[in-house]
Amino acid sequence: MANKILVRGTNWIGDAVMTTPALMALRTGCPDAEIVLLTNPLVAPLFKYHPAIDRVLVYARKGKHRGIRGFFRMVLELRREKFDAALLLQNAIEAALLVFAARIPCRVGFPTDARRLLLSDPVGLTPADKTLHHTDYYLTLLRRLGFKAQDTSLCLHITHAEREWARTTLKSDNVIAVNPGAAYGSAKRWFPERFAAVADILAQRYGATILLTGGPGEREIGEDIAAFMQCDCINKVGKTDVRQMMALLAGSRLLITNDSGPMHVAAAFGVPIVAVFGPTDHTTTSPASEKVRIVRKGVECAPCLLRQCPTDHRCMKNITPDDVTAAAIEQLEKVDENSHR
Repeated sequence: MANKILVRGTNWIGDAVMTTPALMALRTGCPDAEIVLLTNPLVAPLFKYHPAIDRVLVYARKGKHRGIRGFFRMVLELRREKFDAALLLQNAIEAALLVFAARIPCRVGFPTDARRLLLSDPVGLTPADKTLHHTDYYLTLLRRLGFKAQDTSLCLHITHAEREWARTTLKSDNVIAVNPGAAYGSAKRWFPERFAAVADILAQRYGATILLTGGPGEREIGEDIAAFMQCDCINKVGKTDVRQMMALLAGSRLLITNDSGPMHVAAAFGVPIVAVFGPTDHTTTSPASEKVRIVRKGVECAPCLLRQCPTDHRCMKNITPDDVTAAAIEQLEKVDENSHR
């Protein structure tokens, strides 16, 4: 059994969260191994304090690992680590090239992206596997390696200090979070004025504090929603790091969101979710949680999986504030019902 394992993680926050059941299966199967995650600067903070991971190595392809020279700098860093095995959760050929060049003897992954010859142990992949929910897709890799990977529960961890910071920042236990961005592209984004309309209704009906969350590139969207709203809100769009975003979502009563990374973060903390889906496929990327309500309208061109809509964005236009409000009320009533049992 390998004593030192490198895991090449995925590059997006949502995908990374969906790999956590597979990572926990690896940890359970290799309790004494040192498990090191290699991922980018965006995803790396997610796994600070994670129970499946001993260390995180950052692969900064836009920084010190940029270009061919940076690639080989990363290769040399990995060679010095002397890993026994590499598990590739990322499907790109570059992941296989990296661990092959780093001379890691056991290189395991799906033979996607023409990388079969670079893997010492390619794991069979069927056409049906490509239609699995992403969480099950990553778990399938572990199962075919002989690991007991039955638990599909997402897993993230924040510290007591981070929870206290969120509680002090929010000053309320009755917080409804709104995540209006989506890093993949504008086609996944519902409209700011509609998010604002829903937020106002819920704030008034439940006396809730509205929290706006999102990344640095989404500041304008947050400002638009705050301007459209009649009620006050806490606008944290572009004003938090990843760890702070995790803590704020963990302290929320409900999240209303596009298909996005924070959606999966909230799911990992058991937060009820209303998720607006348009061009993406909810059967493969919806939150792996029983506390989720998907809002979508079937149109002939969806799911197209495009970053930008080439036509009239009908998959999103057809979703009304009433649709999302009704889903949110349903979720909040379930929360209240469960709390009184």
